[in-house]
This record gives sequence, C-alpha cells and structure tokens, in this order.
Amino acid sequence: MLTVLRVHLPSDIPIVGCELTPYVLLRRPDNNVTTDDVPESAPIESHFLRYKWYRIQSDKKVAVCSVHPSEQATLQCVVCVKAKVSIPKSYHCSSKCFSDAWSHHRTLHERAANAINESGNEEDEMFGRFSSTGSGVCTTSLSGSLSLPSMSNASTAIYPAVVAQRSGGETWFEVGRSKTYTPMADDIGHVLKFECCVVDVETKIPLGPSSTLLTSRVIPAPSPTPRRLISIAGANVTGHSDSEGRLSTSGTFSVLSYNILSDSYASDLYSYCPSWALSWPYRRQNLLREIVGYRADIVCLQEVQGDHFDEFFSPELDKHGYFGIFKRKTNEVYAGNSSIVDGCATFFRRERFSHVKKYEVEFNKAAQSLTEAVVPGAQKKLALNRLVKDNVALIVVLEAKFGIQGVDNMGKRQLLCVANTHVNVQQELKDVKIWQVHTLLKGLEKIANSADIPMLVCGDFNSTPGSAPHALLAIGKVDQAHPDLSVDPLGILRPPAKLFHQLPLVSAYSSFSRFGAGFGFEQHKKRMDAITHEPLFTSCTRDFIGTLDYIFYTADSLTVESLLELLDEDSLRKDTALPSPEWSSDHIALLAEFRCMPRMKR
Repeated sequence: MLTVLRVHLPSDIPIVGCELTPYVLLRRPDNNVTTDDVPESAPIESHFLRYKWYRIQSDKKVAVCSVHPSEQATLQCVVCVKAKVSIPKSYHCSSKCFSDAWSHHRTLHERAANAINESGNEEDEMFGRFSSTGSGVCTTSLSGSLSLPSMSNASTAIYPAVVAQRSGGETWFEVGRSKTYTPMADDIGHVLKFECCVVDVETKIPLGPSSTLLTSRVIPAPSPTPRRLISIAGANVTGHSDSEGRLSTSGTFSVLSYNILSDSYASDLYSYCPSWALSWPYRRQNLLREIVGYRADIVCLQEVQGDHFDEFFSPELDKHGYFGIFKRKTNEVYAGNSSIVDGCATFFRRERFSHVKKYEVEFNKAAQSLTEAVVPGAQKKLALNRLVKDNVALIVVLEAKFGIQGVDNMGKRQLLCVANTHVNVQQELKDVKIWQVHTLLKGLEKIANSADIPMLVCGDFNSTPGSAPHALLAIGKVDQAHPDLSVDPLGILRPPAKLFHQLPLVSAYSSFSRFGAGFGFEQHKKRMDAITHEPLFTSCTRDFIGTLDYIFYTADSLTVESLLELLDEDSLRKDTALPSPEWSSDHIALLAEFRCMPRMKR
C-alpha cells in the first residue's frame, strides 16, 4: 500500500509571493522509497495523494516587525501613522529594534514629508519599488495602541464553502488543493497548515490519518529602500511612460548589470542572513521583482545557474517582454552537476531590440591556445592549471527598433554590442584576471574594427578600482610599474606594453564625479571614491566591502543620461550585510541609461 512516511518544509517561515513546496517522502507498495508525486491521473494500485492547504485565522490580530519579519511586533511608530507611511513599515518587535533601526527608519519620515507630487505617491516614481504587501494587508492590534480599520485582513478564501473547523477562537479556511502553495497578502500574520493523505480512487475516501505540518506565521516580503534614477548633467529625467509605465525618451535605452549570487554559492559564508531569506524559493522571487522593477531595456546577469535560466528566469522574464541568451561556464574545473553550473545571461526587450549575432568567449580555449603558442613544453601543464578557471563572456549584437534623434543614420541599422562577463574570483591570481580582461577587450576590438558599432562592457570583474584590470578597462593601458604586474609566474603579461586596447571605454558610474548631476548629486558624491571616481562599493558582505562591478561604454558613440542611485552603508541595516532579507544578492545592481550620439572619429 502507498504510505506517506514524512512531510517537511525546507523553511517553516512562509513569505508572501514565495512558493511553498513541501518535501513528501513515500513508500510505494513495492517498498521503494520515493519523493515522486502520485496524482489522481496516475494512481498506484488505485491509490493517489491528495493535498490541502488551510489558513488558520485567529480572532486575535497579529502584526509583524518591519525589521525582523519573523518576529511579532510589540510597538508601532506613531509618527509613521500620522505621516501616512506604509503601515507595515511602522512596526517593530522591541524598543531595541526600533532604536537600532532609527537611522534608516527616520528616512521614511523624511520621504513622507516630501511625498507631495503630481501623482500623489512619491514611491511610484522610484525604480525598484517592488513590495508585494499591497495596501491594507497587515493585521494588527498592538498592546497599548489603537487598532486601525484599514489593517484588517480580508477573510475571503479560495474555497469559501470549505471551513475545516472553528474552535478555540480559530477558523480554518481551505486555500489550496495542490502540493505547492504561494502565500498571498490575506495570509499575512496567519499560520498555514499543509495536509497530505492517501486516497482511494474509487471511493475518494482517505486511507488512514493525514500527514500534516504547520508553518510559522506568514510574513510580507521585505521591501528594500527604493532606488531612484538620477539624471546626469543637471537635468531631470524627462520623457514619457510606455504601456508598462517605464520612463523612456526617444533614442535612449537602459542597461542593468547584476551579479545575482548563484544558489550553489549561497552557503555558510552568509550565515548572518536568515535561512529563509537565503533559500532559493525566496531569493528567486525577490530577485525577479527587483529586476523587473528596474524596467531596463537590456539586462546582464552573472552567476545564473543553467537550470535556473531554463526553468525560471527565461520563462518569467519572457512574460515581461524579454528574450534571453545564456552562456554557461565551461565545466572543466567544476566536475559536479552540469545543470547547476552558473554563467552569464543577457536579456533584452523584444519591443526595443532584435538579436543579430552572438559571440561566446571561453577563456579556457584561449588559455589552451596561449599555452600552445608561448609556454615552453615543460610548463604547459602548470600554465593550464593556473589559467583554466571556466570563466566565460557572452557578447551579443543587437539592433535597435527605436529612432535615434540627432544621428544622421537614415536607412542605416542602429547596432549595439553588449558584452557580459564574470572574471575569475581568486584574488591571488592577479595575472589571470588581467589576462582574461585583456583577452575580452582584444576580441571586442576585432568586432569594433569590423563594424561601426557602440559598445557596452558589463559584469562582475572581481577587480577593485585602481587594479590593473580596472586600469586596462578605464584608461586603455596598464602602467608598467603597476604592482599587479609583479604577479606573472608564466610570463604571459610580458612585455607590459602589450597590455593596451584602443576602445574609448569609460565607466558609466564615474559620471557622478565627472559631471554635475540632478537631484541627489551631493548625496552621491559621498558614495563615490574621490580618486578612482567609482562607487565605494558594489559588494558588501561581512568579510568584504568594495567595488567589483562596472558598466563601461564607448564614449565616442554613447553618452550617459542617468544612473540608478547607489546604496550607502546607512541603506543597509547596520546589523547585517548582503545578502539580506531586503536584497537577495551579495552584490548590488547597477543601471545606466544611455543615448546614442554621432560617432567621433578615433
């Protein structure tokens, strides 16, 4: 007989919008143990599994802490209520929690004070506003505070006729009949119950008792501080909103670059992040909301697992009008499951661009060619061991479907070349980093020489500002006295004079320092390094804080119109780092809006 041995959830903290998938262990009639589903359409010996989800709704309303959403709130900020700040953000679990979060929390009051604008909602004008909590979803009546009418949950169930029981001040509403369940806003503050039983196909009667589990209270998805799009050169971003509400101007396009942190790397290194916030079911939804919220025309992602591209990002972003191209890292160093090997994924809006061509750069192949050509035979194996690191770059050539104002290109195709890469991470292999970046740039030079085409170079270069790889990208050459060149056991960087390129690349985010900017310029000067003109950080963990990610562009054909504002350390909870419940990667996203312009002769 079919028997349920165990039901289990990877995390017992359910979050709104994040699918819950219980682990159900079965013993089949042949005594084999499996986790495969047994639906009614494919029964085993006339038996199948039936699933039900219930929301246990208590008469006692409960609010959750805005800082520690797994904790019940005990106090509410009165200023937030008076200033009409989003109600869920006003709750805290203790006075210490409120005190610790004050430097961040008071910005909500400041934003609310300046919220009067044409739309009447200041946050609607911010990129990255992707809270899934909605309005009127927080259920609370705090001790010593007033209960607000707008804070009650609706009690409408998916199956309103089915109420399992009511006893002891609790009502069980049936909310789902599949193995998985995605908590909704109405579930916030309530416990969910999962029920699984073996059922006879003919009689539809359960055979034996049901296996059940209870979750903790459902919490809203934490909402990070919204990030503004800040114009460069003192002008406000102007234009019109398209059918999706995306701000656009004729001839401009936006590019996002983001290392999303592969699930295979989200390990004990980030033990400071709550386990539920580090789980992939939560992170993938949080990342998707963030990426979609930025509304970029081109999206360059790094550390995308192959299975996650195929099963999640590609189909989900397709729903938002994106087409995706993926390049998996070569699988020579890592010999595990090839489906979870990560790589680079580039997406673009189908309504804005069409795909013309792609180039795949495998640094392993380049390493083999290099060692065959210049490394003595006795050192070839040593050279390959040092150079072969599985890193790749994905280069796509796109054609714009929109007009380019101010450019005499009547009858000409407006092409754009976008490179997306993730450079080797090992800090001691400085020569490998320089060589990989140089190899990529030389490949891009060949494309530039064959076509008059603007270029973007995006990615995680695992190189800080002022390093040799950064110098090669930003100024086109590396000083022969640069300390990074002292690490060259294979002699692949000699002579140093060969480390140059002729692409007129400029870092997009250096525009904050090189030009005047619009709203928030003075604030962002504090977030930039005064010497390198790069952000103070694009990655922030307990062990490292610094800049590793960049968007470079060819300055003779593109100009920066606006940039996504940077985070500062005050924007991150002072008792945590990245990743966090609000931000699901150990890197932050970079976004720049560009305009094509008449090309200057080189």
